[in-house]
Amino acid sequence: MPKTVDARGLACPQPVILTRAALQEADAVLAIVDNETARQNVTRMAEKAGYVVQAETRDDGIYLHIGRPSEAAAPAPAAAPASAPAAGPLVLVIPSETMGRGDDELGGILIRGFFHAVGQVAPQPDTIIFFNSGVKLVVEGSPVLEDLRALADQGVELLACGTCLGHYGLKEKVAVGVVSNMYTIAETLLRAGKVVHL
Repeated sequence: MPKTVDARGLACPQPVILTRAALQEADAVLAIVDNETARQNVTRMAEKAGYVVQAETRDDGIYLHIGRPSEAAAPAPAAAPASAPAAGPLVLVIPSETMGRGDDELGGILIRGFFHAVGQVAPQPDTIIFFNSGVKLVVEGSPVLEDLRALADQGVELLACGTCLGHYGLKEKVAVGVVSNMYTIAETLLRAGKVVHL
């Protein structure tokens, strides 16, 4: 019997996160969502992980039946990538307390969703660097503080620009991570195998 995930009424990215967690515990999952965006996001995640998804629309929601393909229908193994990924750590750069350009309220919602999702996906970054107003995310009262603490507990290094913290008068309010300097930040970036700039 499949494991059931009732994700109706939950905001993005919760339906994906809960379904992904269920798939780590069971070979078959029934995910119930209540909107087309959640259906697409859950389906995309599951198919990318090698599962087959069958959607069934009912009056009370969209039922996604997720399972492994049968041996006969199993796709051929994917070809090896043309080039190997760059060796070295994965570094994530956060230059702002919001995500994207435009509406700051929306950007705040997006950054909260992003950091909640980062703790659930792989690969996780080896280091996250916060600079400019991004340092506001590592201080007391930050809306992503618990997610950042969880990442730190999982071994992700969090570096916050000391000059930036000083500029905003926040050096005494750092609640997670390490107050760093531009030398260490530059060295970390230049030694990275891959840098993702948010």
